[in-house]
Amino acid sequence: MKKLLLTAILISNISFAQEVGKVTDFVEWVNPLIGTMSKPDMSNGNTYPAIALPWGMNFWSPQTGKMGDGWMYSYTAEKMRGFKQTHQPSPWMNDYGQFSIMPTVGKVKFNEDERASYFSHKSEIAKSHYYSVYLADYDMNTEIAPTERASIFRFTFKKTDSANVVIDAFDKGSFVKIIPEENKIIGYSTKNSGGVPANFKNYFVIQFEKPFASKATFANQILQVNRDEIQDLHVGAVVSFKIEKDGEPIIARIASSFISPEQAELNLKEVIGKDFETVKSEAKQKWNETLGKVSVEGGTVDQMRTFYSCLYRSVLFPRSFYEINAEGNPVHYSPYNGQVLPGYMFTDTGFWDTFRSLFPFLNLVYPEINVKIQEGLVNSYREGGWLPEWASPGFRNIMVGNNSASVVSDAYIKGLRGYEIETLYQALIKGANNSGPMTAVGRAGVDYYKTLGYVPYDVKINENAARTLEYAYDDFAIYQLGKALGKPKKETEIYRKRSLNYKNLFDKSSGLMRGKNKDGKFQSPFNPFKWGDAFTEGNSWHYTWSVFHDMKGLIGLMGGKENFVKKLDSVFKLPPVFDDTYYGGVIHEIREMQIAGMGQYAHGNQPIQHMPYLYNYAGQPWKTQYWTREIMNRMYLPTPDGYCGDEDNGQTSAWYVFSALGFYPVAPATNQYVLGAPLFKKATVNLSNGKTLEINAPENNSENKYVEKATLNGREFFENYLNHEDLMKGATLEFEMTNKPNTRKGTKENDAPYSLSDKN
Repeated sequence: MKKLLLTAILISNISFAQEVGKVTDFVEWVNPLIGTMSKPDMSNGNTYPAIALPWGMNFWSPQTGKMGDGWMYSYTAEKMRGFKQTHQPSPWMNDYGQFSIMPTVGKVKFNEDERASYFSHKSEIAKSHYYSVYLADYDMNTEIAPTERASIFRFTFKKTDSANVVIDAFDKGSFVKIIPEENKIIGYSTKNSGGVPANFKNYFVIQFEKPFASKATFANQILQVNRDEIQDLHVGAVVSFKIEKDGEPIIARIASSFISPEQAELNLKEVIGKDFETVKSEAKQKWNETLGKVSVEGGTVDQMRTFYSCLYRSVLFPRSFYEINAEGNPVHYSPYNGQVLPGYMFTDTGFWDTFRSLFPFLNLVYPEINVKIQEGLVNSYREGGWLPEWASPGFRNIMVGNNSASVVSDAYIKGLRGYEIETLYQALIKGANNSGPMTAVGRAGVDYYKTLGYVPYDVKINENAARTLEYAYDDFAIYQLGKALGKPKKETEIYRKRSLNYKNLFDKSSGLMRGKNKDGKFQSPFNPFKWGDAFTEGNSWHYTWSVFHDMKGLIGLMGGKENFVKKLDSVFKLPPVFDDTYYGGVIHEIREMQIAGMGQYAHGNQPIQHMPYLYNYAGQPWKTQYWTREIMNRMYLPTPDGYCGDEDNGQTSAWYVFSALGFYPVAPATNQYVLGAPLFKKATVNLSNGKTLEINAPENNSENKYVEKATLNGREFFENYLNHEDLMKGATLEFEMTNKPNTRKGTKENDAPYSLSDKN
């Protein structure tokens, strides 16, 4: 008995010791390597370690992959090919304007395979604001610290007569010039993966502190020792230094500009006059300020690491694509028309992914950033004639929907002001009623949608059911914005009616959404486990729930709450079977669902991520509490394989951050968040208006995942939602947590979150 008691005490003490209290150095909990153990057929995040500032224009990343490979950094790689300035939002979109720098020792080797060095994670430090690695083949260290548009490198060599630094401007048309009297290299890269005008260039400048002992350029794998300036398909430069003693550093300051060489020199001022440690310290301070907007405590070490790593990913994109001119004003190179114009510009985000929780998260915690993003969208519309749905850096023809409507509407409805909302409203109206210059801009199949109420299955428009469902929600967002702007009812009513078009695809025989032919008959045969075809990167079991704005209406179609809940339950209970014939093979999203152990629930892709919160609409919030905790615990880890699919520009990370706080924006463009259950004992959100949102759940632990009682500012509430305005005033949320479901709380009709059908 004494032995059992002692064991229990030890286990209790171990558990207690692992619990983390209040932290202030938030950066130290971030692991940029989470998600880097990925490959094309299995995504554990498809991330790279972004050494950057929040929403920075230029990121840096160690490069293990070959030039042009979207998987630029793989955790399982053994060799380092360089350190790349990158603007890549995902491996699938790939990069643009990239170039790299690589130190070597001895004989000049500039080919990426020949110059590559073995490295180990044991001698690698990856943080949001700092990167360091030991390159074994050269017995030296490389360190990086970033600013928004510049960076500083520190190369630490042993004593040698031949310490080299290779600058690779890559292979789609590039230029370099060595200016030895200034210890400087300038150049440009035009490498890109699309979405750029014909005059696109990324101009770079590299300033060394130490004079060059020797120099050379290369073009198309041929070294040219006596040539300082070269332009060709694929060029670069090599500069060499004499190191007098062990540990003598070579400092390089690097900046770039999409505007001009002169602007690149202006951007270099971000690091001029600063030593390496100062830049590193300032970058860390910026990250701590940004991450410190949300302070959590009372979780395990792994939970804290996962939370702050997800928060780090949530504030990287969309990327700043503007620069500051000599007068101190924002200017940008337009990826839409190739001109240099005044004002803000942001890019590298796909609204199909990020409208769901990333942009609502910005509206709650970082609204001042989204005001600038909205200003940038005004510029995008003026310069490109349309709002982008996937920008990288300009229009890209990928994914479906017209979800800029959600991004614009949610910002305004959540109180953001100070930009030309009328221009954006007109942009939404245009996008909702016209086909664009490509199928991913405007609305493909819009004439069918307006006349039939859906995009037909048999008119050669792919992923038609997904388009219909997303257009219907986007119409709701336009309806909401139109009301907020005081537009005439006859105008807004058009979009309210269209937002009910989801009903046209509901198949009563299966209780699921299904493609429908032009003649009004459902597609046949119908396999609800078939991925793609009528749907986008998912199947009918995933897209059936894409009625964000009217769950009450969907409940009615399904025959009531009991059937609705059974259908929700089925998603988790069904075996992970699939039909991949549309793709001709298993795509990585299918495999990630199959191995997750959650039936048909595919958290690794976005269409179904809101679905666990839908139990709240049917009076069974305890099931939301159970499943959100399961997903947080099982689908997110602070390890290189820590995601369960593509991270996608902060969306999958923002899901975790919201869910850990205890609520989630199921229907952006409304003022509500749907309740889950908090993960931590305490969370504090420092709002931009100076108010504080405090969330307390002192009994929270791995067993106590259910909410017994909840109070807002001391008042007990039973609703399954929170209002944005109440949180922004400053609020204290108290959750009494227990290990058993409270099957009485949140069960009444009025406890359900917003549904459009309630307003009819």
